[in-house]
Amino acid sequence: MNATPGSRSCLYDEAELEALLDAMALQAAQLLQGRRRVAVIGILRRGAPLADRLSERLVRLHGLAQPLRLDLKVKRYADDLTLLHPETSLIEPPQQAALDLAGWTLLLVDDVLYTGHSLLRVLDYLVRQQPAEIRVAVLADRCAATLPIHADVIGARLQIAPAGIVECHVPPYEPDFRIELLQPQRAA
Repeated sequence: MNATPGSRSCLYDEAELEALLDAMALQAAQLLQGRRRVAVIGILRRGAPLADRLSERLVRLHGLAQPLRLDLKVKRYADDLTLLHPETSLIEPPQQAALDLAGWTLLLVDDVLYTGHSLLRVLDYLVRQQPAEIRVAVLADRCAATLPIHADVIGARLQIAPAGIVECHVPPYEPDFRIELLQPQRAA
């Protein structure tokens, strides 16, 4: 893999990611088997279309009942890992504030698990909703969480140096479905 500063390389193309999503759906179906009330929650931005793709596979490939689909907006880092907020910000859509998730099984979906700060904020919020259980699915786990956080369903485990930037390209936000590694430019 080319690790020259400023270089960009494709780690997974669309065909490989579609196969990863199929495998993730199988893992998730095994975890969700027998659960009656299931909600799939995407973390905006890229976790939402991934949650849609995963939900569709759960229904089509594994016969699960159509899950409730929700999204939460969480922001801490920009796509280039620049810290945007010292505290992780979570925004609940007003239409979801009245939802009662007590007793539900929740599958939380995001694109990349890095330090775990964003995921911890969402889990803290969801635990207060008193679900029966919460499971986490990520397309890519950087295996670098600094908090006691893990994913139950993982598409790809990436051992990337801290300076490397993992970019998940997920339609409709990008035209192509792929994971790229960007090596940042060295400071002058």
